[in-house]
Amino acid sequence: MRVWSVANQKGGVGKTTTAVTVGGLLAERGHRVLLVDLDPHGSMTAYFHYDLDGLMKSSYNLFLMSGELNAHEVRGLVMDTTEDNMKLIPATTALATVERQLHGQEGLGLKISRGLAQLWDDYDFAIIDTPPVLGVLMINALAACEHLMVPVQTEHLAIKGLERMLRTIAMVNRSRRQELPYTIIPTMYDRRTHASVTSLRSLRNSYSDHIWPSMVPVDTRFRDASKSGLTASTFDAEARGVHAYSSLLKFILSEKEKAVASARMAEVEEA
Repeated sequence: MRVWSVANQKGGVGKTTTAVTVGGLLAERGHRVLLVDLDPHGSMTAYFHYDLDGLMKSSYNLFLMSGELNAHEVRGLVMDTTEDNMKLIPATTALATVERQLHGQEGLGLKISRGLAQLWDDYDFAIIDTPPVLGVLMINALAACEHLMVPVQTEHLAIKGLERMLRTIAMVNRSRRQELPYTIIPTMYDRRTHASVTSLRSLRNSYSDHIWPSMVPVDTRFRDASKSGLTASTFDAEARGVHAYSSLLKFILSEKEKAVASARMAEVEEA
């Protein structure tokens, strides 16, 4: 299983849209996809029309499990979505209490990693949606993933949020065995506005090593898809935003293939 997380320390930049749309595109390609909602606001959970206050099981339960996690118990948290190949571990508002209730618990930052390990052969991809604040929930998502997607709205304040996110990535890298690869994704781009145009130019100039070369345009079809509880590609496969995310997915998969090939070449040279 390949684990990707979606994070930014600013809300409203398109994290949930990115997670659900990329997950949906992977599912359409025949991959078995697990979405994991770690945001107490539960936007991903609500996307599929689940009631956060009525759920009896959620990602919160992973933090309550002690000792060796049981695969049967973890599988019991998984729920259906509107896509055949895509499942969901939902969120509840109780996630907001994790840091306060379980402060000091050993291994708290690795709960999601250990939970996903129990499902490793069940899915091809897991995509984690995170809250827009640095805390134990985001740390779990960053510790668990092999690639990070960082959506950034093309406006000035969102770029300031990106700077905070990059400092967090640097902090996490100091505790990892290898650096966490990440892709900056410009979102909500509106070429008619000066703010979008100048923000996109600034992102490309400042973060050329990590930015996806294209951008996700403003597209009302995302909102319509969310209301229907369908992924954007199922709702309207020809939408501008869907084409953009298809390009993004191709870009990330290509970059991962290049990284694998490079690592293999390095091993051969060392041998």
